Amino acid sequence: MQSLRELYRYGMGPSSSHTMGPRRAAEVFRARHPQAARVRVTLYGSLSLTGRGHLTDQAVVQGVMPLPCDVVWSEETLAEHPNGMLFEALAADGGSLASWTVFSIGGGELREAGRSGAETPKLYAQTTMKEILDWAESRGKPLWALAEAVEGSDLWDHLGFVWLKMQEAIAAGLDEEGSLPGGLNLQRKARGFLTRVKQLRRSAGRTGLLSAHALAVSEHNAAGGFVVTAPTCGSCGVLPAVLSYLQRDLGLEDEYLLRALATAGLVGNVVKHNASISGAEVGCQGEVGVACAMAAAAAAQLLGGSPHQIEYAAEIGLEHHLGLTCDPILGLVQVPCIERNAFAAIRALAAAEYALLSDGRHLISFDQVVEAMQQTGHDLPSLYRETAQGGLAKVYLGARDRKQT
Repeated sequence: MQSLRELYRYGMGPSSSHTMGPRRAAEVFRARHPQAARVRVTLYGSLSLTGRGHLTDQAVVQGVMPLPCDVVWSEETLAEHPNGMLFEALAADGGSLASWTVFSIGGGELREAGRSGAETPKLYAQTTMKEILDWAESRGKPLWALAEAVEGSDLWDHLGFVWLKMQEAIAAGLDEEGSLPGGLNLQRKARGFLTRVKQLRRSAGRTGLLSAHALAVSEHNAAGGFVVTAPTCGSCGVLPAVLSYLQRDLGLEDEYLLRALATAGLVGNVVKHNASISGAEVGCQGEVGVACAMAAAAAAQLLGGSPHQIEYAAEIGLEHHLGLTCDPILGLVQVPCIERNAFAAIRALAAAEYALLSDGRHLISFDQVVEAMQQTGHDLPSLYRETAQGGLAKVYLGARDRKQT
């Protein structure tokens, strides 16, 4: 598995695969070809079908600046991944100087055409949750200690930066009011939720606080704000909401939050290595489902769970998101994405509490659920994998068209 630095990235929303990855690819291509007079970028598959709502065209244009950029939309899907891009460096007379085919494979990571390996070197010898548990048990150490052992103590500086940016995204989202951009006129809810929390009893107040913080980050992301992928931009509100709530509720110091981030990162890395965190490849189960598993594991650790109880919490979080489709209305990272972050945060804490009621033993392992998620994602029709052509997106357009006629 790769470094947790590759899982927790900081960048522009609303989508790590549709905005963050393409922008970085554009920056790389511009740096490689400074002699170009202009750049042409062809977006394929999911990048084309939902790219306007995901601001993909704006991301690549900003990435190649100051060079002029022509964006071509193609619904054709390239064989290696649904999120394909073809960059072409053009001379002043329009002739092609160079080209580059690259894929945005989820979480902001890129993979060049014809290559199967990861973008950056693999650091971890462990590639499954079982191997991580075996490492911890054989040494009598917590799960988070593996991250420090592999990546060194400077990893905590990066996780400190991650936690700071997560808190800034919560604060920014709570400070905004009005509607989100994109044409749905969707009203922000985070600030109102936080205000009403003070009037609720404790049980309902927990739901309100988790929701307010998850909505805050997700709404900030949907408006193109800068967020941390956890594991993606579309699912960026789940983990910060759970960590923020538990820090407030338990009076935890940041040191404990960073350890929880390390454990959550290991969970996300297992899925990223063995399956996918790309909505265009496996549906929203790979984004919000994985975020729920990460947050459930982090919560179980903060609540005093054993390694096996932490693994169980992660398994619950992912298992009960199996089959979750990605069908964003108008291709925007708004409906159903924003509310899904809030409910996944609520479910993550419930999963952790459920796991802590047990001894951590259960029938289906986290690794088996990851395998099932990968199979389920590949079995989903392409309509339900970030194309905005099926499910809620289709129903919404049908209702709108009937209303207009």
